[in-house]
Amino acid sequence: MSRSSVSPVTLSVVTPMFNEHEAVDQFVARLRPVLDGLGETYEVVAVDDGSSDATVARLLQLRPGWRQLRVISLRRNVGHQAALAAGLRAARGEYVVSIDADLQDPPETIGEMLAAAREQKVDVVYGVRRDRRADPVFKRATAGVYYRTMRRLVGPWVSDQAGDFRLMSRAVVDVLTALPEQRPVYRLVVPSLGFSSVDVSYVRGERVAGETKYPLRKMIGLTLDSVTGFSAAPLRIATWLGLLSFFLCITLIIGGLTAWILGGTVPGWTSLYIAVLLLGGIQLICLGLLGEYIGRIYAATQARPPFLIAFDTDTDTDSGTAEAGTQPAEAVELASHR
Repeated sequence: MSRSSVSPVTLSVVTPMFNEHEAVDQFVARLRPVLDGLGETYEVVAVDDGSSDATVARLLQLRPGWRQLRVISLRRNVGHQAALAAGLRAARGEYVVSIDADLQDPPETIGEMLAAAREQKVDVVYGVRRDRRADPVFKRATAGVYYRTMRRLVGPWVSDQAGDFRLMSRAVVDVLTALPEQRPVYRLVVPSLGFSSVDVSYVRGERVAGETKYPLRKMIGLTLDSVTGFSAAPLRIATWLGLLSFFLCITLIIGGLTAWILGGTVPGWTSLYIAVLLLGGIQLICLGLLGEYIGRIYAATQARPPFLIAFDTDTDTDSGTAEAGTQPAEAVELASHR
């Protein structure tokens, strides 16, 4: 069934979830009253990113009492951004909000976002954290470094306090879903498109349950995707490192020849040791940077879908990325045994 053949909705709320069984009930308890109180037609697109707990089973149990809840289960864990892409592709709303299920971003702000989009006639409303004291000190510090780096490498339009909590118009969502990127970083992609936007500030809360889904390893991966996907600066760094090592080696050669002409003794092992370490280290760094870009090119040429849908409780699936699979009625039992 195509998107045009189903009843349109004003607002879609897309929520990627990965092992959020402990948070689902509290998330629904806060989100549903907010959406019901808007007086708008809406849907909630919960995208399970290959959870190994009972997240899918609990969502399917809640759905009979909340028909606006739509559950999409991916065949395997593909990461937060890819799961968000699956939700954006499936969303039917005139406006689409992306929000995580940990309740660090308050659902109560959604009404303010929708009002701002309509009153100011903008396409994007960013949720900007004016207070992040609920986050650990380490996360605040690393996030600060990340956003400062992105602003220098990518552009000044990158907000240093806006994550993936945002409202977008249908025009923005259509552009995003048409992009061919294999590993998009939406907190950079969305502002790079240049659509009109405003900010809505809020106080970031504590995670309601469970553990963070962005440990240091994933934060590093997000940083690599951000840098290699939006800037060629690392390649320029490799070039400058190569030039620096060249001039340093020239200096060592001149020093060695000068000592030889003057009859001095050159401790060969020391100069050789330094030169080998210096050149070897720089070469490995440069090869690593080149490898990151070549890896992205390789993934793009394969043209594999970034996600496959195991099932969708709505019959409106996208043939480009969806795959027929387990039906929702059967999925409750399967999910409970994950």
